[in-house]
Amino acid sequence: MHILLVEDDHILGESVKEYLEENGIEVEWIEDDREIENVFDFDRYDVIVLDLILKYQRGEDILRNLRLKGVKTPIIILTAKDTIKDKETCFNYGADDYLTKPFSPKELLLRLKALSKRKHIETVFKIGDVEIDIDRQTVHKNGKEVKLSKTMWELLYLLLKNRGSVVSNERILNYVWGTKPVGDEIIRTYIKELRKILPKDSIKTYKGRGYKLE
Repeated sequence: MHILLVEDDHILGESVKEYLEENGIEVEWIEDDREIENVFDFDRYDVIVLDLILKYQRGEDILRNLRLKGVKTPIIILTAKDTIKDKETCFNYGADDYLTKPFSPKELLLRLKALSKRKHIETVFKIGDVEIDIDRQTVHKNGKEVKLSKTMWELLYLLLKNRGSVVSNERILNYVWGTKPVGDEIIRTYIKELRKILPKDSIKTYKGRGYKLE
C-alpha cells in the first residue's frame, strides 16, 4: 500500500510514518502543506491521510479542491476537530473516513487497509483482445503474456487509470520519468510501442496536449 500523509505536526507525522512503514505501508509525508501543490498525480496513492489544522491552508479546502479536480483516491481525515459539524463538512466535501486525535495507530492501520480495498475493486481490464491485470501487473494478448518494461507498464497504468480522459504530457513525464531530463519525444516513442500491443485506435493523440486511452 502507498499512502500520502499530510500532517504538519513533526512528532506525530514522524511516529505515524514509522509505525505504518513497520507494517509494510509505503508513506510519502508532506509536512509543509504548501508542497501539496507539487503533487502531480494523487491517483497513484491508495489512500490520502489529511489533517485539517495545517499551517498555511485549511484541510477542508484541500479536501474540497482535490475532489473538484477529480481525484478519486480515498481520503481519511485525521484531526483534533471532533464536532459533528466538522465531520459533516468533510463528508460533504468528499471524505471517505474521519478519525479524531488522539487515536490508536492500530485503528488507523485497519481503516487504511479497508479504504485501500475500496479503491481496488476493479483490477482486471479488457481492451479488445488485451487483458490487463493491475494486481499482478501482467498483460495478455490473445491469451499470451506480453512482457512490458517497468517504464512501459507505468505509462500503461497511468493511461488506464485515467481512461476516457486526456492525460497531459506534463503529467506523464512527472509520473513515469520523474526528475529525469527527458522530453515529449520519449513519450511518443513509448506510445508507439504500446500501440503495437493494444487494439487499433485505443490510444488517441491530442497534439501538443497529451493522450487518451479509450
